[in-house]
Amino acid sequence: MAIKGSNSNLKQAAKAKKDEFYTQLVDIERELGHYKDHFKGKTIFLNCDDPLESNFYFYFAQNFEFLGIKKLISTHFEQKKPSYKLEIIRDINNDGKIDKLDTIKTPLKQNGDFRSPECVEILKEADIVVTNPPFSLFREYVAQLVEHNKKFIIIGHQNAITYKEIFKLIKENKIWLGYGFKGGAAHFINKHYEDYATAGNHKEGMIRVSGVNWFTNLDTKKRHEDLILFKTYNKEEYPKYENYDAINIDITKHIPIDYKGAMGVPITFMDKYNPDQFEILGLGIVGSIEFSNNRKMEILDKTGKPTGKFTFNAKGTLYRKYNPKTDKKTPAFKDFETGELYSSIYARVIIKNKKI
Repeated sequence: MAIKGSNSNLKQAAKAKKDEFYTQLVDIERELGHYKDHFKGKTIFLNCDDPLESNFYFYFAQNFEFLGIKKLISTHFEQKKPSYKLEIIRDINNDGKIDKLDTIKTPLKQNGDFRSPECVEILKEADIVVTNPPFSLFREYVAQLVEHNKKFIIIGHQNAITYKEIFKLIKENKIWLGYGFKGGAAHFINKHYEDYATAGNHKEGMIRVSGVNWFTNLDTKKRHEDLILFKTYNKEEYPKYENYDAINIDITKHIPIDYKGAMGVPITFMDKYNPDQFEILGLGIVGSIEFSNNRKMEILDKTGKPTGKFTFNAKGTLYRKYNPKTDKKTPAFKDFETGELYSSIYARVIIKNKKI
């Protein structure tokens, strides 16, 4: 999948189902090191894996004893033929240690798809699932984990936060973000796509993907760290939406320390979300929160010129009055009756500070 400053190529990858992204060992080690105590005595299942190439399998196999794992299971997907599973349970070669040399390979009757009845049966015996699932099947993948009440640490794109099914779980504190990738981007091994990363970000044989996150339902220390706030509220800097009683905040660190009401923050806020500090009220994105504009609005193009196209009561879209002094972009809408200009807001998580 090629990334060219937007998510267009990511969407192309999803459509093509070319989701073979192999995670670097350094990224796995950096994230999973925070969950060591969770793995002790547990059966770990890698159900979207290729054990012969996957660094997930290598990590757990090499650290089997160090982590105190009970059992490691990995299943491999084959497109058109039966696949296999690999297991590590004990020191079968009697060399005094348990590692990848103690692997047991067993043929599967099915192709190893995580949705196959065979893999679902394996899932039932697992305690924790760890993998990089197909981005194009992320909703379905998480739904299966939730259905079977499994703990997990998985990789997904940050846009998944805005999926109706995923956001509901986030709001209910059933899933949250892990420690994350440096700079919110990662390099994955992928043979299907040309890498359009700039020279400084390009790595041979790899693809740079922006906006990736670790998603989990295992508790972490990070999840209970307060976001340090330093700014104070003023009406000029924090305008209210025209169609929802909340103030708009463009940068997470600019959340005011003294505002008691609802606030709309970027979805990147979720990386700093502490359920002890904030309450999530909803999601401001088209089709999400039950509110509307209650005005007939003409849609403007990227230069601010009228298009002759109109929208009315666009559910889920947040609006605020356009301010030519502070708005960096052109207005997006024009009120059909008054001629007043409005800005459309990017996806916003609606939150409230629980500590004031």
